[in-house]
Amino acid sequence: MPMPLTSNFLAWLDHAAHALDAAVWTEDLPGADALLSRLAETGLCAVGVPATLGGTGGDVADAIEAIAQVSERSLAAGFVLWGHRTFIEYLLSSPNHALRDRLLPDLLSGRVAGATGLSNAMKFLSGLEALQIVAEADGDGFRLNGMMPWVTNLRTTGFHVAGAVGYGGAMGPFVAALPHDAPGLVRTADLDLMAMRGSNTAAIKLVDVRIGPEHLLTPRATMWLPQVRPAFLGMQCGMSIGLARRSLQETLEQSGAARGVLHDEATTLLSLLTRQGLLLEQGLRGGRFLDTPAALFQLRIDLADTVARAASLELQATGGRAYLQPQGDGFARRWREAAFIPVVTPSLVQLKTALARQGQASGKAA
Repeated sequence: MPMPLTSNFLAWLDHAAHALDAAVWTEDLPGADALLSRLAETGLCAVGVPATLGGTGGDVADAIEAIAQVSERSLAAGFVLWGHRTFIEYLLSSPNHALRDRLLPDLLSGRVAGATGLSNAMKFLSGLEALQIVAEADGDGFRLNGMMPWVTNLRTTGFHVAGAVGYGGAMGPFVAALPHDAPGLVRTADLDLMAMRGSNTAAIKLVDVRIGPEHLLTPRATMWLPQVRPAFLGMQCGMSIGLARRSLQETLEQSGAARGVLHDEATTLLSLLTRQGLLLEQGLRGGRFLDTPAALFQLRIDLADTVARAASLELQATGGRAYLQPQGDGFARRWREAAFIPVVTPSLVQLKTALARQGQASGKAA
């Protein structure tokens, strides 16, 4: 289990949630870049990282719970922690130990941000999209061109971003860790996202970006990506767990007639959420999702449905106060956050499409 979060940090995160939602900065949160520093200071970036590598121990299931706890207070903060911690997981899974050892200390301390950048790659694995970055050989390295249209945690003061690269040579597609200051790598202005303005989410353009073998997370993308996909999607599920948990807690804390009418429904849904979290933990620790990724796809879909139902219950329990300011500000933010869950890449539509294709393939095989 991750370390308990201090009351001071939780109070700060509650206070910061509005700023992260609306990008209206305060004295103790002067901009989106400040968030990662606070997450790292609290030890959240090190959860699930072996102690021998500077972490606090545990595994990816512990990292998911850490993301869930943060997402209870702010989904934007949980989104940033997901992106950062997922990049760290790529390093832990990489055969390039020199790259891991070089980057990991600054990532664990929050001095530099990590961005997953592999949403396109996960869709590529399911046959939904071509790789959007391509490489040409350039001496002992490569020259990259392409783009990443939507990447989170691109901290303006410095980041590393993972990118899957299509390559026509004998090696085939590979995955690289690209530094923010690589010549030819351009970060756009932040995307103006509803409920996520403080997440340092932007696009990246690559024009003749030169990298060497030392930047490769793996030279064998098609073999490596299925190995890291459970962590990628599993930690993403932590966002849903935390948000649903908070909405159900708010529902159960309401007083008056609404509490009596909705209590049983909220309690039942909370039990379902607990079971879904247990299925996620067991599937990750037992390796089930490596062999049957469809089970993880379905669980991600089911958790998104739980989030929607939890947000609806909170609205019913809150009633007209949900539409009053400032009383309803917290609910309004969670309602916007709940609307974000289905479109996080891979979106529910993309996951359902992948499941449908797998079902058709199974039917043909039978």
